Amino acid sequence: MSARTVVSSASSSAPSPMELLRSRGYIALLVLGAVIGAPVAIVAYFYLEAVGRAQRFFLTDLPHDLGFAGTPVWWPIPMVAVGGLLVGLSLRYLPGTGGHNPADGFVAGPAVSARDLPGVAAASLATLAFGAVLGPEGPLVLIGSGLAVVIARLLKRDAPDKALVVVGASGSFAAISTLLISPLAGAFLLLEAAGVGAGMASVVLAPGLLAAGIGALIFVGLDHVTGFGTFSLAVPNIPTLGAPTVGQFGWAVAIGLAAGMLGTAIRRLAFQLQPYVSRRVLLATPLAGLVVGGLAALFAAVSDKGPEQVLFSGQDALAPLIRQAGTWSVGDLLLLVACKSLAYSLSLSSFRGGPTFPGMFIGAAAGVALSHLPGLPLTAAVGMGIGAMTVVMLGGLPLTAVLLTLLFLQADAINLISVVIVAVVVAWVTAARLSPWLRPRPGR
Repeated sequence: MSARTVVSSASSSAPSPMELLRSRGYIALLVLGAVIGAPVAIVAYFYLEAVGRAQRFFLTDLPHDLGFAGTPVWWPIPMVAVGGLLVGLSLRYLPGTGGHNPADGFVAGPAVSARDLPGVAAASLATLAFGAVLGPEGPLVLIGSGLAVVIARLLKRDAPDKALVVVGASGSFAAISTLLISPLAGAFLLLEAAGVGAGMASVVLAPGLLAAGIGALIFVGLDHVTGFGTFSLAVPNIPTLGAPTVGQFGWAVAIGLAAGMLGTAIRRLAFQLQPYVSRRVLLATPLAGLVVGGLAALFAAVSDKGPEQVLFSGQDALAPLIRQAGTWSVGDLLLLVACKSLAYSLSLSSFRGGPTFPGMFIGAAAGVALSHLPGLPLTAAVGMGIGAMTVVMLGGLPLTAVLLTLLFLQADAINLISVVIVAVVVAWVTAARLSPWLRPRPGR
């Protein structure tokens, strides 16, 4: 759901923010936002639980059920290929486009109609469950938006289009905020993605914040009722970082430059492959899945780590990677960054999901590898790597990149903030300077 559209729609009707705030219709929107937050959060909760269970089943339980002592090294190859085939079938035969193009970064795009919801759900579940390297945040935004509009139409069939725009944005807020630790993190992401500003933003998007707050309460309640656990992404028990040093600021510049180049290369390859994928989607998506699975198998065969480090978005593997940094060799970390980056690029080109978490994981892995160098503590290296890669893979959004990094590493946020900001800004500017090279020229 586009928050920019929300603001444009509201601005075209001319009333000031205070006039909207005092109107009876605005109070109704606030109430509707609170009502919508609960069902959207429930759907988001069970969507994430279904993804987690499906990932465990296809990677761990299924090979055991088929008689294997463990997961064979080659197992990811057919699994991700099957996911690619299912994604291709959903893109070909279900209405809509299956969601946003993840290679574009995080984009607050147009609303999703009820007709398009099955395609978004099918393509994203096939992507996430079978191991493609994308996250759930993009589909959650679209599913939350579409569900909110459906609920609003059921409650009030003659609801005006402008109200439905705000309601859809509220659904997006509720869905994404349940994943990104807090309602404020979701607000930052959607506001910055849409380029919203001025006094109208607070008035128009307040129903979304209310929906997000209600959704967060629902998540806590469902955790107690179901016992499935929470989806908090904060990393506990990280090494303590002291005050930043001059050397760490130098490292922040270097990491920002490297992330700007690596992230741009990942997106460039995805954009180069997309024209071929779109012409032969039923062939290209399974083929991309085969290569992604092959990269995971290669990593598992060469290292002493599992293929899940390369597969999936990395959101569940991020905290263990940081906490168990001492068990990783530099060679394995560099191989992980290379394999995950290539698998990420292929997934961006062919599958449907969100671009945030794989970039964060790659940044963290690179940070752990760099922390073996002098003058670069582990926590600082990981924070700078996460922030710098996040801003590039989101297609900008520096405020969100800084906020997400500090929320993930919140135990040392105060000491991290200055060097993370430097790394994020340098990566953002580097990627902007490289942007003319990002997309291949037409006809090539």
